[in-house]
Amino acid sequence: MKIVTSAVELQAARRAFDADTGFVPTMGGLHRGHEALMAHARSRHRHLIASVYVNPLQFGPHEDFAAYPRTPRTDEAVLEAAGVDLAFFPTQEAIYPAGPARQTEVRVPGLSDDLCGAYRPGHFYGVTTVVARLFGLVQPAAAYFGKKDYQQWRLIERMVRDLAWPIAVVGVDTVREADGLALSTRNRYLDPEERARAPLLAQLLRTASVAIQAGDAIAAVERTVFRQLQDNGFVPDYVSVRRQHDLAPPGDDDEALVILAAARLGTARLIDNREFRR
Repeated sequence: MKIVTSAVELQAARRAFDADTGFVPTMGGLHRGHEALMAHARSRHRHLIASVYVNPLQFGPHEDFAAYPRTPRTDEAVLEAAGVDLAFFPTQEAIYPAGPARQTEVRVPGLSDDLCGAYRPGHFYGVTTVVARLFGLVQPAAAYFGKKDYQQWRLIERMVRDLAWPIAVVGVDTVREADGLALSTRNRYLDPEERARAPLLAQLLRTASVAIQAGDAIAAVERTVFRQLQDNGFVPDYVSVRRQHDLAPPGDDDEALVILAAARLGTARLIDNREFRR
């Protein structure tokens, strides 16, 4: 595995690969969920590039940018074991040559300000801006994103479609602990008591999807899950049922749905979702 840190090094190394190149962008703190993304990509492409970069543009002024886990040596070992050919650990200058405040922004209107975007203003503008920059540098045939971050996956799909880029955006199923908790780098913020409670989020979403399939009213189910989270010490931002393909509110005839939720538990903000058919 070759490791590079500058845009010039990346582009020089990239020229050794043909068009059949997969890409997994990450913020590091790698875990089995990231390993699943890389395994998925490795099985489909001759070449695999992964990046590790904690992007300042997607953190709000009172969020955890400074505290976000940074484990570069461990991450290098994970990438090597996953069969990554080229690992990009960029400096800030490699991503934002003129600085983050002067970077050209790429914005996906509407959905960027809904769901998590309503509670983290500007977050998704930072996500789409950095991913657009990475796509320009890496020039992948396909990029792989975890469905745990469902809204992010759908936003990047739309960005690529709207800009007519020849990149497949592939969603990979969420990897979970044995008790159902979705793997996340931010799970490290949970203390032992919070960690014991955290799987309830996935359990409630599973129960809610079954209730809707049985004919219960969506709005009533959303309110019930929201209240149950509160009753168990979570501080929920939202619980919402949407159409899978575009995250619009579902109509009566929509069958492919997803229920999404975000809730704080201690200092951790947990997000999860469950796809189902009605």
